Amino acid sequence: MEDVGGLEANISLQDKQCQIVENYKRVYLPLTYSIVFVLGLPLNSVVLWLSWCRTKRWTCTTIYLSNLMVADLLHIATLPFLIINYSLRDRWPFGNFFCRLVRFLFYTNLYGSILLLTCISVHRFLGVCYPIQSLAYRTRRLALTGTGTTWALVILQVLPTLVFSEMGPKNDHMVCYDLSRPNVFGYFFVYGMILTFSGFVLPFLIILICYSLMIKSLVKPMEAQTGLGTAARAKSVRTILVVCSLFALCFGPFHVTRFIYFLARFYATKNCPLLNVTSMAYKVWRPLVSFNTCLNPVLFFLSGGSNRIRLAQELRRNK
Repeated sequence: MEDVGGLEANISLQDKQCQIVENYKRVYLPLTYSIVFVLGLPLNSVVLWLSWCRTKRWTCTTIYLSNLMVADLLHIATLPFLIINYSLRDRWPFGNFFCRLVRFLFYTNLYGSILLLTCISVHRFLGVCYPIQSLAYRTRRLALTGTGTTWALVILQVLPTLVFSEMGPKNDHMVCYDLSRPNVFGYFFVYGMILTFSGFVLPFLIILICYSLMIKSLVKPMEAQTGLGTAARAKSVRTILVVCSLFALCFGPFHVTRFIYFLARFYATKNCPLLNVTSMAYKVWRPLVSFNTCLNPVLFFLSGGSNRIRLAQELRRNK
Protein backbone atom coordinates (compact mmCIF):
# COMPACT_ATOMS: atom_id res chain seq x y z
CA MET A 1 0.00 0.00 0.00
CA GLU A 2 3.07 2.27 0.06
CA ASP A 3 2.73 3.05 -3.66
CA VAL A 4 -0.96 3.75 -3.18
CA GLY A 5 -0.29 6.19 -0.39
CA GLY A 6 2.43 7.86 -2.43
CA LEU A 7 -0.01 8.67 -5.24
CA GLU A 8 -2.59 10.32 -2.98
CA ALA A 9 -0.94 13.72 -3.20
CA ASN A 10 -0.70 13.46 -6.99
CA ILE A 11 -4.36 12.46 -7.31
CA SER A 12 -5.44 15.31 -5.06
CA LEU A 13 -3.28 17.73 -7.06
CA GLN A 14 -4.66 16.34 -10.32
CA ASP A 15 -8.23 17.01 -9.13
CA LYS A 16 -7.26 20.66 -8.54
CA GLN A 17 -5.42 21.08 -11.85
CA CYS A 18 -7.84 19.22 -14.15
CA GLN A 19 -11.22 20.83 -14.56
CA ILE A 20 -13.61 17.93 -15.13
CA VAL A 21 -16.50 19.14 -17.29
CA GLU A 22 -19.76 17.89 -15.77
CA ASN A 23 -22.40 20.33 -16.99
CA TYR A 24 -24.36 17.43 -18.49
CA LYS A 25 -25.04 16.01 -15.02
CA ARG A 26 -27.68 18.54 -13.97
CA VAL A 27 -30.02 17.51 -16.82
CA TYR A 28 -29.00 14.00 -17.81
CA LEU A 29 -28.78 12.43 -14.33
CA PRO A 30 -32.10 13.76 -12.91
CA LEU A 31 -33.83 12.72 -16.15
CA THR A 32 -32.48 9.16 -16.23
CA TYR A 33 -33.00 8.59 -12.50
CA SER A 34 -36.57 9.92 -12.82
CA ILE A 35 -37.32 7.46 -15.64
CA VAL A 36 -35.91 4.58 -13.58
CA PHE A 37 -37.99 5.65 -10.58
CA VAL A 38 -41.23 5.99 -12.56
CA LEU A 39 -40.80 2.61 -14.28
CA GLY A 40 -39.04 0.62 -11.57
CA LEU A 41 -41.26 1.43 -8.59
CA PRO A 42 -44.56 0.06 -9.98
CA LEU A 43 -42.93 -2.89 -11.79
CA ASN A 44 -41.06 -4.15 -8.74
CA SER A 45 -43.96 -3.42 -6.41
CA VAL A 46 -46.37 -5.43 -8.58
CA VAL A 47 -43.97 -8.39 -8.78
CA LEU A 48 -43.36 -8.36 -5.03
CA TRP A 49 -47.09 -8.09 -4.35
CA LEU A 50 -47.90 -10.97 -6.70
CA SER A 51 -45.20 -13.09 -5.08
CA TRP A 52 -46.11 -12.25 -1.49
CA CYS A 53 -49.90 -12.09 -1.61
CA ARG A 54 -50.97 -14.07 -4.66
CA THR A 55 -48.55 -17.01 -4.76
CA LYS A 56 -49.71 -19.98 -2.71
CA ARG A 57 -46.55 -22.04 -3.02
CA TRP A 58 -43.23 -20.36 -3.64
CA THR A 59 -40.84 -22.07 -6.01
CA CYS A 60 -37.07 -21.65 -5.89
CA THR A 61 -37.25 -19.17 -8.76
CA THR A 62 -39.92 -17.13 -6.94
CA ILE A 63 -37.68 -16.92 -3.87
CA TYR A 64 -34.73 -15.65 -5.90
CA LEU A 65 -36.82 -13.18 -7.89
CA SER A 66 -38.60 -11.82 -4.80
CA ASN A 67 -35.25 -11.06 -3.19
CA LEU A 68 -34.21 -9.42 -6.44
CA MET A 69 -37.26 -7.14 -6.24
CA VAL A 70 -36.42 -6.23 -2.62
CA ALA A 71 -32.90 -5.22 -3.69
CA ASP A 72 -34.39 -3.15 -6.52
CA LEU A 73 -36.86 -1.35 -4.26
CA LEU A 74 -34.13 -0.47 -1.75
CA HIS A 75 -32.21 1.22 -4.56
CA ILE A 76 -35.30 2.88 -6.06
CA ALA A 77 -36.08 4.41 -2.65
CA THR A 78 -32.80 6.35 -2.83
CA LEU A 79 -33.38 7.82 -6.30
CA PRO A 80 -35.35 10.91 -5.14
CA PHE A 81 -32.26 11.96 -3.15
CA LEU A 82 -30.10 11.70 -6.27
CA ILE A 83 -32.66 13.48 -8.45
CA ILE A 84 -32.77 16.45 -6.06
CA ASN A 85 -28.98 16.42 -5.63
CA TYR A 86 -28.18 16.66 -9.33
CA SER A 87 -31.03 19.10 -9.97
CA LEU A 88 -29.25 21.37 -7.47
CA ARG A 89 -26.05 21.10 -9.58
CA ASP A 90 -24.44 18.39 -7.48
CA ARG A 91 -25.13 20.05 -4.13
CA TRP A 92 -25.91 17.51 -1.39
CA PRO A 93 -28.41 18.91 1.15
CA PHE A 94 -29.27 15.71 3.05
CA GLY A 95 -26.32 15.24 5.41
CA ASN A 96 -23.53 12.70 5.72
CA PHE A 97 -25.69 9.77 6.90
CA PHE A 98 -27.90 9.74 3.82
CA CYS A 99 -24.86 10.29 1.60
CA ARG A 100 -23.31 7.07 2.85
CA LEU A 101 -26.66 5.22 2.83
CA VAL A 102 -27.49 6.13 -0.79
CA ARG A 103 -24.09 4.97 -2.04
CA PHE A 104 -24.25 1.80 0.05
CA LEU A 105 -27.70 0.85 -1.26
CA PHE A 106 -26.62 1.51 -4.85
CA TYR A 107 -23.81 -1.03 -4.62
CA THR A 108 -25.99 -3.40 -2.59
CA ASN A 109 -28.54 -3.47 -5.41
CA LEU A 110 -25.87 -3.74 -8.08
CA TYR A 111 -23.93 -6.68 -6.65
CA GLY A 112 -26.98 -8.23 -5.01
CA SER A 113 -28.66 -8.34 -8.42
CA ILE A 114 -25.60 -9.91 -10.03
CA LEU A 115 -25.27 -12.61 -7.35
CA LEU A 116 -28.99 -13.39 -7.34
CA LEU A 117 -28.95 -13.67 -11.14
CA THR A 118 -26.02 -16.04 -10.71
CA CYS A 119 -28.11 -18.16 -8.34
CA ILE A 120 -30.98 -18.20 -10.84
CA SER A 121 -28.58 -19.17 -13.62
CA VAL A 122 -27.05 -22.03 -11.62
CA HIS A 123 -30.56 -23.22 -10.64
CA ARG A 124 -31.71 -23.16 -14.26
CA PHE A 125 -28.48 -24.85 -15.39
CA LEU A 126 -29.05 -27.75 -12.98
CA GLY A 127 -32.66 -28.08 -14.13
CA VAL A 128 -31.70 -28.17 -17.80
CA CYS A 129 -28.50 -30.22 -17.78
CA TYR A 130 -29.18 -32.48 -14.77
CA PRO A 131 -32.99 -32.46 -14.31
CA ILE A 132 -33.17 -35.75 -12.38
CA GLN A 133 -29.82 -35.82 -10.58
CA SER A 134 -30.21 -32.26 -9.24
CA LEU A 135 -33.67 -32.63 -7.67
CA ALA A 136 -32.17 -32.89 -4.19
CA TYR A 137 -30.33 -29.58 -4.74
CA ARG A 138 -33.23 -27.61 -6.20
CA THR A 139 -35.32 -27.25 -3.06
CA ARG A 140 -36.90 -24.21 -1.41
CA ARG A 141 -34.78 -24.74 1.69
CA LEU A 142 -31.56 -24.52 -0.29
CA ALA A 143 -32.95 -21.53 -2.22
CA LEU A 144 -33.59 -19.71 1.07
CA THR A 145 -30.08 -20.64 2.21
CA GLY A 146 -28.68 -19.37 -1.07
CA THR A 147 -30.45 -16.01 -0.84
CA GLY A 148 -29.38 -15.58 2.80
CA THR A 149 -25.78 -16.32 1.86
CA THR A 150 -26.04 -13.92 -1.06
CA TRP A 151 -27.20 -11.05 1.14
CA ALA A 152 -24.42 -11.76 3.66
CA LEU A 153 -21.75 -11.80 0.93
CA VAL A 154 -23.06 -8.61 -0.68
CA ILE A 155 -23.15 -6.70 2.60
CA LEU A 156 -19.60 -7.80 3.41
CA GLN A 157 -18.46 -6.74 -0.06
CA VAL A 158 -19.99 -3.27 0.00
CA LEU A 159 -19.50 -2.36 3.69
CA PRO A 160 -16.32 -0.38 2.86
CA THR A 161 -18.45 2.03 0.80
CA LEU A 162 -19.86 3.29 4.11
CA VAL A 163 -16.32 4.41 4.95
CA PHE A 164 -15.27 5.77 1.56
CA SER A 165 -18.54 7.54 0.64
CA GLU A 166 -18.94 10.81 2.52
CA MET A 167 -19.67 14.49 2.17
CA GLY A 168 -16.89 16.88 1.35
CA PRO A 169 -16.22 20.35 -0.06
CA LYS A 170 -15.92 20.91 -3.80
CA ASN A 171 -15.49 24.41 -5.18
CA ASP A 172 -17.93 26.47 -3.09
CA HIS A 173 -20.38 23.80 -1.92
CA MET A 174 -20.70 20.37 -0.29
CA VAL A 175 -20.96 17.23 -2.43
CA CYS A 176 -21.59 13.55 -1.74
CA TYR A 177 -18.61 11.74 -3.20
CA ASP A 178 -19.57 8.93 -5.56
CA LEU A 179 -16.31 7.04 -4.91
CA SER A 180 -14.19 8.64 -2.19
CA ARG A 181 -12.42 11.82 -1.22
CA PRO A 182 -9.63 12.64 -3.73
CA ASN A 183 -6.90 12.24 -1.10
CA VAL A 184 -7.84 8.60 -0.36
CA PHE A 185 -8.68 7.49 -3.89
CA GLY A 186 -5.54 5.34 -3.97
CA TYR A 187 -7.03 3.09 -1.31
CA PHE A 188 -10.44 3.11 -3.00
CA PHE A 189 -8.76 2.08 -6.25
CA VAL A 190 -7.49 -1.14 -4.62
CA TYR A 191 -10.90 -1.83 -3.06
CA GLY A 192 -12.67 -1.08 -6.36
CA MET A 193 -10.51 -3.56 -8.26
CA ILE A 194 -11.17 -6.29 -5.68
CA LEU A 195 -14.91 -5.54 -5.73
CA THR A 196 -15.02 -5.62 -9.54
CA PHE A 197 -13.42 -9.06 -9.60
CA SER A 198 -15.40 -10.63 -6.75
CA GLY A 199 -18.72 -8.91 -7.47
CA PHE A 200 -18.77 -8.90 -11.27
CA VAL A 201 -16.02 -10.85 -13.06
CA LEU A 202 -16.29 -14.07 -11.04
CA PRO A 203 -20.13 -14.27 -11.10
CA PHE A 204 -20.10 -13.37 -14.80
CA LEU A 205 -17.72 -16.25 -15.55
CA ILE A 206 -20.00 -18.64 -13.63
CA ILE A 207 -23.02 -17.42 -15.63
CA LEU A 208 -21.14 -17.77 -18.93
CA ILE A 209 -20.16 -21.36 -18.09
CA CYS A 210 -23.71 -22.25 -17.03
CA TYR A 211 -25.29 -20.76 -20.14
CA SER A 212 -22.73 -22.27 -22.47
CA LEU A 213 -23.53 -25.72 -21.11
CA MET A 214 -27.26 -24.97 -21.18
CA ILE A 215 -27.16 -23.90 -24.83
CA LYS A 216 -25.19 -27.03 -25.66
CA SER A 217 -27.90 -29.10 -23.99
CA LEU A 218 -30.80 -27.15 -25.52
CA VAL A 219 -29.60 -27.59 -29.09
CA LYS A 220 -29.72 -31.35 -28.75
CA PRO A 221 -32.65 -33.16 -30.39
CA MET A 222 -35.72 -33.44 -28.16
CA GLU A 223 -35.35 -37.21 -27.75
CA ALA A 224 -31.84 -36.75 -26.34
CA GLN A 225 -33.06 -34.42 -23.56
CA THR A 226 -34.11 -36.58 -20.64
CA GLY A 227 -36.84 -34.97 -18.56
CA LEU A 228 -36.78 -31.66 -20.44
CA GLY A 229 -40.02 -30.71 -22.17
CA THR A 230 -40.92 -27.92 -24.56
CA ALA A 231 -42.08 -25.58 -21.76
CA ALA A 232 -38.83 -26.04 -19.83
CA ARG A 233 -36.80 -25.39 -22.99
CA ALA A 234 -38.71 -22.18 -23.69
CA LYS A 235 -38.37 -21.01 -20.08
CA SER A 236 -34.63 -21.64 -20.15
CA VAL A 237 -34.21 -19.76 -23.43
CA ARG A 238 -36.13 -16.77 -22.00
CA THR A 239 -33.95 -16.77 -18.88
CA ILE A 240 -30.78 -16.83 -20.97
CA LEU A 241 -31.96 -13.95 -23.16
CA VAL A 242 -33.01 -11.70 -20.28
CA VAL A 243 -29.90 -12.27 -18.15
CA CYS A 244 -27.61 -11.79 -21.14
CA SER A 245 -29.47 -8.58 -21.97
CA LEU A 246 -28.96 -7.32 -18.41
CA PHE A 247 -25.23 -7.89 -18.62
CA ALA A 248 -24.98 -6.47 -22.14
CA LEU A 249 -27.01 -3.32 -21.42
CA CYS A 250 -26.32 -2.58 -17.75
CA PHE A 251 -23.66 -4.46 -15.82
CA GLY A 252 -20.99 -5.03 -18.46
CA PRO A 253 -20.61 -1.48 -19.89
CA PHE A 254 -20.78 0.04 -16.40
CA HIS A 255 -17.90 -2.07 -15.09
CA VAL A 256 -15.83 -1.60 -18.24
CA THR A 257 -16.15 2.21 -18.20
CA ARG A 258 -15.55 2.34 -14.44
CA PHE A 259 -12.45 0.15 -14.77
CA ILE A 260 -11.01 2.41 -17.50
CA TYR A 261 -11.84 5.53 -15.45
CA PHE A 262 -10.15 4.08 -12.37
CA LEU A 263 -7.00 3.30 -14.37
CA ALA A 264 -6.93 6.78 -15.92
CA ARG A 265 -7.47 8.50 -12.59
CA PHE A 266 -4.85 6.35 -10.86
CA TYR A 267 -2.09 6.29 -13.47
CA ALA A 268 -2.75 9.17 -15.93
CA THR A 269 -2.94 11.88 -13.27
CA LYS A 270 -1.73 14.65 -15.62
CA ASN A 271 -3.68 13.69 -18.75
CA CYS A 272 -6.68 15.97 -18.35
CA PRO A 273 -8.36 15.22 -21.74
CA LEU A 274 -8.21 11.48 -20.99
CA LEU A 275 -9.58 12.03 -17.50
CA ASN A 276 -12.46 14.08 -18.89
CA VAL A 277 -13.38 11.45 -21.48
CA THR A 278 -13.17 8.49 -19.09
CA SER A 279 -15.00 10.41 -16.35
CA MET A 280 -17.85 11.25 -18.71
CA ALA A 281 -18.10 7.67 -20.00
CA TYR A 282 -18.29 6.31 -16.45
CA LYS A 283 -20.74 8.91 -15.16
CA VAL A 284 -22.96 8.65 -18.23
CA TRP A 285 -23.24 4.90 -17.78
CA ARG A 286 -23.59 4.98 -13.99
CA PRO A 287 -27.31 5.86 -13.95
CA LEU A 288 -27.98 3.48 -16.84
CA VAL A 289 -26.93 0.55 -14.67
CA SER A 290 -29.95 1.41 -12.53
CA PHE A 291 -32.16 0.31 -15.41
CA ASN A 292 -31.55 -3.24 -14.20
CA THR A 293 -34.28 -2.46 -11.65
CA CYS A 294 -36.70 -2.09 -14.59
CA LEU A 295 -35.49 -5.20 -16.43
CA ASN A 296 -35.35 -7.54 -13.42
CA PRO A 297 -39.18 -7.78 -13.18
CA VAL A 298 -39.20 -9.01 -16.78
CA LEU A 299 -37.58 -12.21 -15.51
CA PHE A 300 -40.60 -12.81 -13.27
CA PHE A 301 -43.13 -12.49 -16.07
CA LEU A 302 -41.04 -14.59 -18.46
CA SER A 303 -40.14 -17.29 -15.93
CA GLY A 304 -43.53 -18.97 -16.28
CA GLY A 305 -46.93 -18.58 -17.86
CA SER A 306 -48.66 -18.74 -14.46
CA ASN A 307 -47.09 -15.43 -13.45
CA ARG A 308 -48.51 -13.65 -16.48
CA ILE A 309 -51.88 -15.35 -15.96
CA ARG A 310 -52.05 -14.21 -12.31
CA LEU A 311 -51.30 -10.63 -13.33
CA ALA A 312 -53.97 -10.69 -16.05
CA GLN A 313 -56.51 -12.13 -13.60
CA GLU A 314 -55.77 -9.43 -11.02
CA LEU A 315 -56.06 -6.68 -13.64
CA ARG A 316 -59.41 -8.01 -14.84
CA ARG A 317 -60.64 -8.37 -11.25
CA ASN A 318 -59.69 -4.78 -10.37
CA LYS A 319 -61.22 -3.50 -13.61
